[in-house]
Amino acid sequence: MRLSLAAIGVLAVTVAAPSAFPAGAPPAGSPVPLPAFPPPDTLPSTAEFPDPLVMRDGTKIATKKDWEEKRRPELKELFQHYMYGRFPAKPEKVTAKVLFEDTKALGGKGTLREVELTFGPPEWPKLYLLIAAPNGTPPVACFVGPNFGGNHLLTAHEQVRVPTVWVPGGYPGVEKGTNRATAEGRGKQADTWPLQQIVESGYAVATFYCGDVQPDRPGVSEGMRATLPAAKDAPPADETATVMWWAWGCHRAVDFLVTDPRTDAKRLAVVGHSRLGKTALLAGAFDDRIAVVIPHQSGCGGAGPSRSKNPKAEPVKRITTVFPHWFCANFRAFGDDTTKIPFDQHSLVAICAPRPVLATNADDDQWANPPGQFDVLTAAAPVYRLYGDARPVAAKLPETGTLADERLGYFVRAGKHSMTPDDWKVFTRYADKWLK
Repeated sequence: MRLSLAAIGVLAVTVAAPSAFPAGAPPAGSPVPLPAFPPPDTLPSTAEFPDPLVMRDGTKIATKKDWEEKRRPELKELFQHYMYGRFPAKPEKVTAKVLFEDTKALGGKGTLREVELTFGPPEWPKLYLLIAAPNGTPPVACFVGPNFGGNHLLTAHEQVRVPTVWVPGGYPGVEKGTNRATAEGRGKQADTWPLQQIVESGYAVATFYCGDVQPDRPGVSEGMRATLPAAKDAPPADETATVMWWAWGCHRAVDFLVTDPRTDAKRLAVVGHSRLGKTALLAGAFDDRIAVVIPHQSGCGGAGPSRSKNPKAEPVKRITTVFPHWFCANFRAFGDDTTKIPFDQHSLVAICAPRPVLATNADDDQWANPPGQFDVLTAAAPVYRLYGDARPVAAKLPETGTLADERLGYFVRAGKHSMTPDDWKVFTRYADKWLK
């Protein structure tokens, strides 16, 4: 049953534990251990992409049933253990509280509201979801995803909350030395999530500051990391890493959106840029409620291959050295030899099957490896064919400025590493095909 937030103000949503955890499983601080896997340095070398349809024991997968019951769960376990860390359990209850609602926002064409999501003990972080939706329409499809510096950067609306947690320096209005956001940043990055443009395209959009779930810095017991058991020595090599926490935060936003009477629960698209593009792909792979997955310029650790053939692309060793907290310690062990990784990013895309995945890029952003991302989509195609799509991906790398809107979609534009209103036009065009 759907309940009107306007009518009751506060909504408590009870959700069941995901299939990876038994009923009544502990919350995020005590994830269930994964099966034992060999240490990274003992794994065999595979120069090319490992076949997504071959099990660890060599068994070949030929049917959708075996994919869903055997190989797909195995790949999820492998990605947890060797790359992103353990997938935290879903909380037993998510409580949503409307902080404000403005029905005359966005040039009078939409409603803007912010919702506080509580999903654990009082000391746990809260997620603040900024939602823009068209006025006077039935439930609509909705884009959802994390943003970098706070909801207040996306609109000048004075009621939008300014984050109180740590924010990276360099974002508008962030105080030097304290890393605290201020109201000076209101509306200064509105082009990255152009709320009115999205609403005028007929879609809702919901976004939250990634740092409210887990601030983007290593070595500090804060955010959801602080809910993990303290380690006597080094933390487990498969401890939940930051990108996984951000993806988990996307799932908490989805928990709310599927109860929202203004949102079509079956037409949700997750989107993110750069490191949050990595997040969007992981969130889509680990939550079947998400109907379309859009990792924008996600690069290494996202839709870019670890076994890269592009000398201009970011390598695994560099990303795990500079950003050690994004991935678990096991993934850092592959920096000198990526051939030992028992999967590549095509398998993460394949986990999303048969749902559409759109990889978007920019010509000048070779660091994110645009051609390598097309190789990843092509290598995921055999899994999509199990679902009856004979041509899930374009036959060749599309030209700059041309949207290949297959189920495994691809787009590359001129320009640099950024998320712009023109990118959102591509996102909505793709969604027009797969969500409308």
